[in-house]
This record gives sequence, C-alpha cells and structure tokens, in this order.
Amino acid sequence: MRRSLFAALLACLASLPVPAADPAPADYLARLAAARIPRDAAAVVVTPLDGGALRWDDNQKNPMNPASTMKLVTTYAALHLLGPAYTFRTEVLADGPLAGDILRGELYVRGGGDPHLVIENLWQLATRVRGFGIRDIRGDLVLDKGMFDSLPHDPGQFDGEEGRAYNVGPDPLLLNFKSIAVTFVPDTAAKVARVMVIPEVAGMRYPRMVPGADGGCGDWRGRLRADINDPMNLRFGGAYPLACGERAIYLGALEHTNYFGAVFRGLWERQGGSWSGKVREGKVTPTARLVAVQESAPLASLVRDINKFSNNVMTQQLFLTMGAAGGAAGNPERGAAAVRGLLAARGIGAPELILENGCGLSRVERIAAGTLAAVLVDAWKSQWMPELMASLPVSGVDGTMQRRNVVPGAAHMKTGLLEDTRAVAGYVLAASGRRYVVVAIINHPAASRGTGAHDALIDWVYRTG
Repeated sequence: MRRSLFAALLACLASLPVPAADPAPADYLARLAAARIPRDAAAVVVTPLDGGALRWDDNQKNPMNPASTMKLVTTYAALHLLGPAYTFRTEVLADGPLAGDILRGELYVRGGGDPHLVIENLWQLATRVRGFGIRDIRGDLVLDKGMFDSLPHDPGQFDGEEGRAYNVGPDPLLLNFKSIAVTFVPDTAAKVARVMVIPEVAGMRYPRMVPGADGGCGDWRGRLRADINDPMNLRFGGAYPLACGERAIYLGALEHTNYFGAVFRGLWERQGGSWSGKVREGKVTPTARLVAVQESAPLASLVRDINKFSNNVMTQQLFLTMGAAGGAAGNPERGAAAVRGLLAARGIGAPELILENGCGLSRVERIAAGTLAAVLVDAWKSQWMPELMASLPVSGVDGTMQRRNVVPGAAHMKTGLLEDTRAVAGYVLAASGRRYVVVAIINHPAASRGTGAHDALIDWVYRTG
C-alpha cells in the first residue's frame, strides 16, 4: 500500500512543470554591478528572429533616452515612407537677361533638403552654370529654403560646444554638413605642419603653416593652442606634434546662408567667374529659368552613411523631409507625426515615444527598449531589410562597432552615446547560426562605464543563442 502511494506521489511530481533556469546573462549583470549601475537604470530585449530559443528582457517597457540608436527609427521610417531609391534635388535657376556671358539678374539656388550636398556637388553645379554660358553674375545669389520651415537652432544649446560639427543644425541647403576641415599635414624636413582648409571659404584668414614639435602626439589640440572662436580668423598659438601624422579639426560655427555664399564665391572665382552681388534668402520667381540640377545619391546609400557613422544632421534632414509631404514645409512636428503614423500602420504601438529631432542628440527623446526591438523585428521581415541591415556598423569591421570587444562580424549594431547614456541596438548572429534582435540601453550618470556590460550581453547572445 505504502509502495503504491509512494509511486503515485513520484508520478505526480514528475508530471509537474520544472521551473526553467534563470536565462539572465550573469556576466552582463555582474558588469553592471561592477560599474555601480543599478539594474533599474538599464533596459534589455533579446528576441529570436528565426526559431532560436533564447529570449530575455528586463525593463523593456521603461521609456529610455536612446541616444543615437533613435536613428534606427528614423531611417527605418524613411525607407518605408520615401523609398530606398528616393533622391534629393537641388536646382539652380536664373532670372534676368543674359548678355554674352553676363547675367544681369539673380541666380537662385532652390534647396531640396539634400543630407549629403558636399563640396564636390557644389563644384559640379558651378561648372554646369558656367556651361550654361554664365561667367559674370551681376545680381544676388538667392537661396530658396522653402522646403523646411524656418527653424531656430542654437548650436551651443546641447553641450556648449557650438563650434563642433556634430552640433550643426538642419537646413534645406545644407552644404558640406556646414563643416570646415582644418587639416594639419606634417613636413618633417621643414619642421612645420602645413595647414589646409577644406572647403575654401572666401574671406577666411588662417596661417598656412604652424611650427612643428618633437615628442609624442598626446594632447595635440592642447599643444596647438587653437583659437577658433572666430571661424573666419583662425589662430594657433602653439606648435603641432609632428608625430601625430595628418589630423584635422572640424568646425561648424558659421551660419548656413553665409557659409553657402562664402563657399560658392570661393568655387566660382576659382573657376574664373565673377560675382558682384551678395547672398540672401528668398523665393524663386515665377519667371526664373532652370539652369542646372544636382540629384543626390539614392536614400539607401545615404542611410548607410547615417548609421555607419552616426551622422546627426543627415538624420535630421531625413526627419524633416518626411514631414514635408503634401506640399507642406517640413518641421519637427510633422516629421514626428509621419514617423508615428508609419509605426501605427506597421502595427507597432509606441505610446511612450518622444521625438524631438529623430537623431538622438537630445535630452528629451524617449523610446522603450521593447518598442525599438519591435521596430527591428518588423524591419527584418520587411522588403527593405537588406538596405537597413547593410547600413549598420559591423562588430570588429567598421563604423562605431569597429573597436568594440565583440566577435568580429557577429553583430550588426547601431550604437548610442551621450554623457549619461550608452545604447546598442541591432542584430546578432549567434554561433548556432540563429539570429537575434538585441537592444540594450543604460540611462545613468555612470553610463560610460556600462559599455563592457553591453559587450558581455552581445557575447552571451553569440555563445548561447
């Protein structure tokens, strides 16, 4: 009797479900703890894409500042709303009689929001204008910026670094990221460093060389003692360490319209042209005739540049362009509405989503790790998966993942970095051949010490997924 009861009890116990082992990645949690980052300051989602068994999340519904991983949402939306073959169009038009090679009137440039209108493109436009027969412009260079609403932008508001290129704001005629590269090229024989400024900016003053210094590279900027407060009059009070090789300082302090005019004047005069007017903003007149057109690279190519190198202003250009549908000028509110509408149409609920500029260079933007993971899952199933996937930095190979402590080639990941934020979001190919979406965000004053925890998380997915 007792044996029968005991056997029955064993059978009953055997039929009960066995609790699963805790799937939490121990090394990730240990590294968080070692960095003194509380677990509730971090959010994680690991979800399989093709039948893998590994699945884990922590604080996935918490609204988090995603830093530059927000670019994934913007580029994903742009591929769907604009299409991977979408191009941005910049037009040059003339109004006034052309007597011989003299234009007695205005030359207009109508901006199309091109995120990658670089100096080579402007050179091509200037060459086409010369090919049209114009050499001497007697009127003004008028910039038509009606593509976007007039947007106030304080480049020093975010972190006080108003001269840095990453703080450049968007513009319908964004030229060369409104950036000036001041490049130092060592000449060891002459014990100097040659100074080159690209693009050439009319009226800009700077020394053509600075003294060279021996010793290691170290704090080369500090030793150079650069005074860049007035970007049109650069000064260097120190010396450049020759051991540094070629280095550059990138400036973005000039105002968009004046920058465009100064760069255009430099190019135009170098090509033998003359221009006696000024640069100003205005609308293209109905009587203006088309002179030249510059088409951008297709969106799929631009998205790659954005995500590989985390370009803030290019992302903002996309964000505003998505808000410029139906003839309305683009602005942040319309851009945010377009992104929200796309997410809703794709069945992705995002009640916590806050969009300010779409690039993550923001103190107020928020998204839950679960929402960002849902975007990546949907992107994987969509027709534009190859375009988005190819835009992501690859671990150990390129972009912002090149020097991470992650198995080379195992992760296609967008990274995010702010003073109090570290984030990764993308795809991990496990050693098993299964692929996973991984999103991990830390919001904490000690976030800079959390990079190792994120690398440990990716490694855990690679080994056990």
